[in-house]
Amino acid sequence: MQVHLRYFAIIRETLGRAEETREVPAGTTAGALFDLLATDEPRLAGMKRATMLMVNQEYVPTGHLLAEGDELALIPPVSGGAETSASRFRVTAEPLDPRQVEAVVADPAAGAIVTFTGTVRDHARGRAVIALDYEAYVPAAEKMLARIGAEIATRWGIPHVAIHHRTGRLPVGETSVVIAVASAHRGEAFAACQYAIERLKEIVPIWKKEFYADGVVWVGSEADYQRETGRRPAVTP
Repeated sequence: MQVHLRYFAIIRETLGRAEETREVPAGTTAGALFDLLATDEPRLAGMKRATMLMVNQEYVPTGHLLAEGDELALIPPVSGGAETSASRFRVTAEPLDPRQVEAVVADPAAGAIVTFTGTVRDHARGRAVIALDYEAYVPAAEKMLARIGAEIATRWGIPHVAIHHRTGRLPVGETSVVIAVASAHRGEAFAACQYAIERLKEIVPIWKKEFYADGVVWVGSEADYQRETGRRPAVTP
C-alpha cells in the first residue's frame, strides 16, 4: 500500500526533502515506518524519542496501523460567514493585527477581552537574536488551534477564542502570535489566554528557527529539547 510522508523543520533538513510517497506492506505501523526511515537516515534515530506522529492530521501512537492513502507526518517537538473556525484559528504568512483578532471574538455579553501578543525579542539563550523563521504544517496546525479553542470552551465555558500565528521570517519586534479571549469575567479570560499559549507550545505543529549574528538553531531540536526538558512533550490537557 502507498503512504504519503511529510517532513518539517529539522527533520526536513536532515532528510533533504519535504515529502515523499512510499510503498509499505499492509499492517505497517506509524512507528515501524519511522524506524524504516531511521535505517535509511541514522540521524533520525536520535530524534525518535521527541518526535510525535500525525496520521491524517491527528496525533497517533507509534502502534497505529497505517492504511492505503494515509498521510504520515513526522512532527519535531513544537517550540495556530461572520465568525467561522477558519477566521478564529489561522496560520498565515500575512502580518497580524491584534485589533482584528479582537474583533473576531467581540461579543455584547463579554465584560472582558484579554489579548496576548507574542513578539520577536532580540535575545534568547544568552545570544543576540536578529530574526526568527517560523515553519508550520498549516492544515494540522489550524486543526490543533481549533482543538485548543474547544478545550477552553469545555473547561471555562468560553466560546469566543481566536488564535492567529505567523509563518515565515520575522525580524525583531514583529508580532508572531495573537490570542484573544472574550468572556463575561476577566478572571476566566486571563486564565484561558494563558492556557492557550502554553497548550499551543505543546501540540501545535509550528517550529521556529532562531537566527543569531554567529549562527542559527532550530528551537525544539532533539539536542536542545533533551538538554532543556529531558522529557517528551505532553499531548493531552
